[in-house]
Amino acid sequence: MRQVILNQGEAFSNSHLQRKSAFNAQAMQVATQIVEDVRQRGDECLRELTEKFDGVALESFRVSPEKFNAAVNACEPALAQALEQAAAQIREFHERQLEQSWFSVREDGALVGAKVTPLDSVGVYVPGGRALYPSTLLMNALPASVAGVPRIVVVNPPLPDGGLDPAIAKACELAGVTEIYQVGGAQAVAALAYGTDQIAPVDKITGPGNAFVAAAKKLVSGDVGIDMIAGPSEVCVVADSTADPRLVAIDLMAQAEHDPLATCYLVTFSADYAAAVQAAIEEHMKQSTRAEITTASLVDQGLIVVCQDLPQALEAVNVIAPEHLELHIANPMDSLGAIRHAGAIFLGEWTPEAVGDYVAGPNHTLPTGGTARFSSPLAVEQFIKKSSVIQYSQAALAADAPAIVAIAKHEGLWAHARSVELRMEQGE
Repeated sequence: MRQVILNQGEAFSNSHLQRKSAFNAQAMQVATQIVEDVRQRGDECLRELTEKFDGVALESFRVSPEKFNAAVNACEPALAQALEQAAAQIREFHERQLEQSWFSVREDGALVGAKVTPLDSVGVYVPGGRALYPSTLLMNALPASVAGVPRIVVVNPPLPDGGLDPAIAKACELAGVTEIYQVGGAQAVAALAYGTDQIAPVDKITGPGNAFVAAAKKLVSGDVGIDMIAGPSEVCVVADSTADPRLVAIDLMAQAEHDPLATCYLVTFSADYAAAVQAAIEEHMKQSTRAEITTASLVDQGLIVVCQDLPQALEAVNVIAPEHLELHIANPMDSLGAIRHAGAIFLGEWTPEAVGDYVAGPNHTLPTGGTARFSSPLAVEQFIKKSSVIQYSQAALAADAPAIVAIAKHEGLWAHARSVELRMEQGE
């Protein structure tokens, strides 16, 4: 891991990060062609690309009820129980985010408010490839279910034998998913956005994927809603001398094992402690089943920041604006107020980032690449829309008419002003 040692009073900056842009020109070029091809040729294009990239020839992409039930029944009981526990706790957390329509009436009779309505349909992209993520399905589909979205669609690449992963099927059952299609990649995003003969379009697309999926989401954004453009996963661990180096090491590795491009930051207070963490990583690595991926991430993307005091460390965190932040420090709650930018914050040694990935309840679809500066975790509010509601009485319009007319005339909008003046003249 690369190392930066800050002097007393020195500020950590973006130049220390050497963070790469989320924009991938090559992926954008490829995705552009795929999206346009799916728009033009629909299911024919999906079949060709599914056979090319997944090695499976499918006539129908939708999972039949028989295939779905068989997959659900094949889910290992212990795993099914774990998914049930996770789903219950995720649902409970997101139910606290529900918003209601509201209305307010002024003394002069004007009514203003907001009407809250769930989206008609949502498409959830669930990756295949290196690993299958039923947890990601739960995190994306359950908030939509809680919001009241009536049509929740999942797209997921087929298994090599054309089958459906049992854990994915079980997660779909728990989340109230109504349709599952075995298609992946940028082509799946295009199908969800624009529709094909077999796949009806949706209003919003959520869920992570590789660079081509991210590029496709960026391309279709505006024609449909999207959650965010997610980059490689990342964690920042702030550790003082009270933290066990073995726990800090394994928490860094837990993020690194996702992807060679995953980024891990260790913010600490001495080079000796940083060395102890790296030694612990080497020991853990001997048992890792994903050592190659984990090593690539830590060596190529990892960064250690050695700070002189806690305020300097917390400001470094705010510059990093990490997706996941672990505070392995004494009295972590005391430092919570100083954190301005982080997707999810994990306090203390008993709270590994893995609890947030699976069962704690808060959403694990989080802003990456520093976008926690202006973005939030996926939430129920992203699956609803709000309509403003306005109803004026004659008295209310009379009260506001002078202001409306003055502003409209200043902006040169004659009909705006006249639409109010005519009503006032009729009411005299």
